[in-house]
Amino acid sequence: MDNKNSHAQSVSEQFSPNAQNYLTSAVHAQGPDLTGLSALLTPYSDALVVDLGCGAGHASFAVSKSVKKVIAYDLSAEMLAVVKHAAADRGLKNIETRQGYAESLPFEDASVDVAISRYSAHHWHDVGAALREVRRILKPGGKVVMMDIASPGHPVLDVHLQTIEKLRDTSHVRNYSTGEWLQMFNEAGIRIESLTTGKLTLEFSSWVARLKTPEHFVVAIRELQKASSEEVVQYFAIAQDGTFETDTLFIEASKI
Repeated sequence: MDNKNSHAQSVSEQFSPNAQNYLTSAVHAQGPDLTGLSALLTPYSDALVVDLGCGAGHASFAVSKSVKKVIAYDLSAEMLAVVKHAAADRGLKNIETRQGYAESLPFEDASVDVAISRYSAHHWHDVGAALREVRRILKPGGKVVMMDIASPGHPVLDVHLQTIEKLRDTSHVRNYSTGEWLQMFNEAGIRIESLTTGKLTLEFSSWVARLKTPEHFVVAIRELQKASSEEVVQYFAIAQDGTFETDTLFIEASKI
């Protein structure tokens, strides 16, 4: 089995049994980034939008009332089933689902108006390859909106974040810094027009419950938090119960 397929299996095994948890997750179902995304795409009433790594579909739902059609795209068939049923329950008739890799998009060249992704790219096997695929499928001047957890960049802080993410979710690949995102977009030939950062509070018990993180990994995360330096504790605002803050980014870009 090649590396991409092996990683895909890991992602599927992690998320498929927990798909419903992501539909009801407050962290995923709401937030200023969803509000901003919906407002941003209001002028795109005739657009075909592809939501890459759509998860339980919250970004798809947010933009569906503004655009002509949304294709919710994900590796997990169970996630896509959740999206399909939730869209029907909400009366959203312009959302379709399609399964596949972010690095190999089953869409024609220059056929998509807008590509969006929210809290998914840190699971992708090769973000650079995925962005090159995004550029290929976008029409000239087509728009990209990327939302994700971001690494602080500083080695001490980065190691802490990547470690707790991997312990919580073994399919985790990497949270990228803003500098890494700039480089990947530039190399893919997609021009970043705006990059804004923010903070997201992750309540510890629900954070680990969403993926049913095994207890021994939960204990390891808590022990790591307790043993962390004051610099790490302050930066991530680690609370007594393990709740912490992490950086987020919101990128607006367009095909060159």
